[in-house]
Amino acid sequence: MPKNIHYICSMLSKNDFPKLNGLVLAGGKSLRMGNPKDKINWHGKEQRYHAADLLAPFCDEVFISCRQDQLENFNRDYKALPDTFQNMGPFGGLLSAFHFQRDKAWLVIACDLPLLDQSSIDFIIQSRDPEKMATAYANPSDGLPEPLIAIWEPKSYPLLLQLLSTGNSSLRKALINSDVKILKAENPDFLMNVNTPEELIKAKEILRNQI
Repeated sequence: MPKNIHYICSMLSKNDFPKLNGLVLAGGKSLRMGNPKDKINWHGKEQRYHAADLLAPFCDEVFISCRQDQLENFNRDYKALPDTFQNMGPFGGLLSAFHFQRDKAWLVIACDLPLLDQSSIDFIIQSRDPEKMATAYANPSDGLPEPLIAIWEPKSYPLLLQLLSTGNSSLRKALINSDVKILKAENPDFLMNVNTPEELIKAKEILRNQI
């Protein structure tokens, strides 16, 4: 079969994938950081908005997952998605997104990933396997899937609800116990979670060295 036919077939199959929304998880209380992580200005604006901007070129719609009390002074140029599954952390944010639009896949990123760039987002999208429950990067330290930069397919929603019914609300456990495509990052710096003042200093140093 000619190469251009392979290319056309590939494009057709990708067009048949469930459509992709973006979800920035910004509803945490940032207790270890001591101030809201979603409002830290890493790249010229609050991180929740910068993360939404990163996702925008790749997604049909982008939403910022948040608590109801975070809607005060929220920038109306962006779409907020308040939690309907409350007090469950990232698990509740993703469930709330599926409850809102359950026929979409959700590309989830946490707001505490300031080193994340568009090439890393592009790679996970190009590597997406909609036949799996999710597509996720592997943590470089333990090889386990990272749930907070991952594409969650619509088929994962009932599985997450089933997990919740057993009293479990860990997205990582959901990935470990499911059929997931796991990707290896060539440069894993972007997977660095920044949750403490010490990690903030380290991340700022890495960003300075990238300039």
